[in-house]
Amino acid sequence: MIILGIDPGSRITGFGVLEVSSNRLETKVRHLSHGVIMLDADDPFPVRMRELGEALIKVLQKHQPNQVVIEKIFLGKNADSAFKLGHARGVALYESAKGGAEIIEYATRSVKKGITGSGAASKEDVQACLMRLLNIQKISRLDASDALALATFHAFQVTNPLYQRTTKR
Repeated sequence: MIILGIDPGSRITGFGVLEVSSNRLETKVRHLSHGVIMLDADDPFPVRMRELGEALIKVLQKHQPNQVVIEKIFLGKNADSAFKLGHARGVALYESAKGGAEIIEYATRSVKKGITGSGAASKEDVQACLMRLLNIQKISRLDASDALALATFHAFQVTNPLYQRTTKR
């Protein structure tokens, strides 16, 4: 199973790709890729959303995920930023669904708690835990580690034998 985590943004969108494989004795979670989609802040917003969609299509085609994990929407302090994030999230949801992947959503605090043990962990703490868990030497941007955190948390969920009965999404 290939899991793609997406941390959508109107200027920077992070992505992280994991492979989950299992047999009777063990389940393995393997890091495949991570990175960011950089959008030019000087471009008009609709152009950035088009470019985001085009870039996500390339990521989806390259990795062909079975499941895409996206952060649940949250209310920010700045309404304009929240609306722009909502649009970027909508582009990610649309392209993922169009590509045929199952879409899963988790709240940020749940992901942080699942990765670090604390729902109030900093982004840097999450990144450090991911580097150890996935045996990655460097994750250059927090946007990429946020996306990897989503994918990793979901990988933990699907490898848990109780997942089918207990997970609330």
